[in-house]
Amino acid sequence: MGMWASLDAMWEMPAEKSIFGAVLLFSWTVYLWETFLAQRQRRIYKTTTHVPLELGQIMDSETFEKSRLYQLDKSNFSFWSGLYSEIEGTLILLFGGIPYLWRLSGRFCGCASFGPEYEITQSLVFLLLATLFSALTGLPWSLYNTFVIEEKHGFNQQTFGFFMKDAVKKFIVTQCILLPVSSLLLYIIKIGGEYFFIYAWLFTLVVSLVLVTIYADYIAPLFDKFTPLPEGKLKQDIEIMAKSIDFPLTKNKKQGCNNEEVLAVLGHELGHWKLGHTVKNIIISQVNSFLCFFLFAALIGRKELFAAFGFYDSHPTLIGLLIIFQFIFSPYNEVLSFCLTVLSRRFEFQADAFAKKLGKAKDLYSALIKLNKDNLGFPVSDWLFSMWHYSHPPLLERLQALENSKQD
Repeated sequence: MGMWASLDAMWEMPAEKSIFGAVLLFSWTVYLWETFLAQRQRRIYKTTTHVPLELGQIMDSETFEKSRLYQLDKSNFSFWSGLYSEIEGTLILLFGGIPYLWRLSGRFCGCASFGPEYEITQSLVFLLLATLFSALTGLPWSLYNTFVIEEKHGFNQQTFGFFMKDAVKKFIVTQCILLPVSSLLLYIIKIGGEYFFIYAWLFTLVVSLVLVTIYADYIAPLFDKFTPLPEGKLKQDIEIMAKSIDFPLTKNKKQGCNNEEVLAVLGHELGHWKLGHTVKNIIISQVNSFLCFFLFAALIGRKELFAAFGFYDSHPTLIGLLIIFQFIFSPYNEVLSFCLTVLSRRFEFQADAFAKKLGKAKDLYSALIKLNKDNLGFPVSDWLFSMWHYSHPPLLERLQALENSKQD
């Protein structure tokens, strides 16, 4: 009787308490599931101490051990950082961190002689404070990852000064994009009328296309140095390969492989383009975006959603976006993420097969091994962890698919 009484009491709870409880329960369920998967993979790192027979021709013992220790350190780090993140998020929800930050941003606006009618201005202050808080609380973890783990395994080439300068630069660039885009989106939602979700979706589509267009030329160079591929046989071979499948080549980037291996990797990437993977991903992304905005339009008027997170008297549009997209849609987002991972793996196999048709199987085979070695990737995976997380097939699966034709 006690169990049924508890269930009856739950159903009799106010709607906002049920929503809040369901959000917290689902968040911890996902966290525990991810922790379970990570523990399975961590057990692989701990117990697989010798190169398996099927990897004998692929990886030497020294590289295998380096990879194992590196991935074990990363897995342990992910456990503690993930636990901190989950606890932090839970405490923010339990102690009303979101409504507190909204009121705080309102006080900032009040000091600047803005009234409550300036909701978009208050929303931008809220975003600035929220991203600043996230950056500051994440900084110690990022420092440890870079200067302890990456340093230990020979991957860190940054000084502390360069790291901090880069972090500040990333924060500023993020705000320069986030704040104007958010203000325009909020404005469109407010003036869009009954069909605002269509205009909001079209706006985000345009923004995403613009960002993709300008990223390589204006954003990426702020953080990385790019040098043109010098004239020579490799550049000529790349141009010939691209022309053979009518790819509009504009820029080239040389990888850490020999020329034939670079061409093989390029053949794989051109396969994504030729087979329409990029277009398919864009279509899936935009259909999902439209669906989410449509459902947002249907839910934004539900006051109990706001009340569940401490907003009883005001219903800011930005908070509605946060609640619905981040919390209410979280089960849907988890399912979608898994489906996209499965699809991505299928696309990777297809792109490998395309490179095989170009006669690059042998060189792609060696390039995959070399890139895995350079990144200290561990070639042994728990099947469940791999299925849930790996958007690219594990190395052994890709090599086995190439094995029969690598002499082509």
